[in-house]
Amino acid sequence: MDRRQFLGTTALAATLLPLSGTARAVTAAPTRVLPVPLAKGDTVGLVSPSSATDDSLNLQLAREAMEALGFKVKTGAHYDARRGHLAGTDAERAGDLNAMFADKAVKAIVCTRGGSGAARLLPLLDYATIRRNPKVLLGYSDITALHCAIQAKTGLVTFHGPIGSGSWNPFNVDQFKRVLLDRELIEYRNKIEAGDELVPRRNRTITIHGGKARGELLGGNLTVLTALAGSPYLPDFSGKILFIEDVSEAPYRVDRMFSTLKLMGALDQVAGVIFGECSDCNPGDGYGSLTLEQILDDYLLPLKIPAYRGAMIGHLREQFIVPVGGKVELDADAGTFRLLEPVFRT
Repeated sequence: MDRRQFLGTTALAATLLPLSGTARAVTAAPTRVLPVPLAKGDTVGLVSPSSATDDSLNLQLAREAMEALGFKVKTGAHYDARRGHLAGTDAERAGDLNAMFADKAVKAIVCTRGGSGAARLLPLLDYATIRRNPKVLLGYSDITALHCAIQAKTGLVTFHGPIGSGSWNPFNVDQFKRVLLDRELIEYRNKIEAGDELVPRRNRTITIHGGKARGELLGGNLTVLTALAGSPYLPDFSGKILFIEDVSEAPYRVDRMFSTLKLMGALDQVAGVIFGECSDCNPGDGYGSLTLEQILDDYLLPLKIPAYRGAMIGHLREQFIVPVGGKVELDADAGTFRLLEPVFRT
């Protein structure tokens, strides 16, 4: 995720953090809060908390997708607004999100797209209202800022997955139904198909360090996650299963962001790591580069905790819907993780 302002924030935050492996720059974990169940016929709110959507057709497609899934749709007051690259002013975007959480008729909130700018909203969110009105929040990429802040400030379980204007292919629709409607204690196992290859290549997982671990999920986009370093909007990493994805980042930038997680003590606290897809994260031309595999090995192997890469999480056409804050068991040898407890109120 090529966001220079986020990387600048990361570099500044790293200079402000103690250079101790045990340093904590995170918020103490609040009591976990589960969202209310979602059912067909409910009202889903569509909001644009990050970048503006260039093509109005994508806004219409997001509405149609939610309707096709069986929901009534309400859009934020500034759903189609624009200010520069953002979908309206910070106050407008935060106001729409706060209003959707406060609206008793809205049972779930789906973000139209990611991009950039969600972190600007974090001081403006009404966390008390969010905690009093727990409901599904769905999105990924830049929406990681919202997942982290809401987890840190309220304990609400949110959902990392497709955006409203993204692809609603059969795999994603099946994930939506199984996780959000049927409330299944799902096992997340990559869909591996050989296609026209002798042996399967697509969606393969690779074990970094074997073993099993249990904990609550925390994570999302690596760039956005590390940009929150030193702020009060980063959750407690202790005992968590960290999941990470990114897009269009050169390996040296991935290395820099992992060094931030290491220096702030986060990597030394987690129980396991799931690395999703880092799409278009290949070394560029020049004097050479570490590979992504070398970087992951450098930071994760010394931890001696279960870790694997290649999970269907990230900027992919087909992706898992992952409950941020959900309790799971990670099996790094099998390349899977599974929900251990319900992530909705009963």
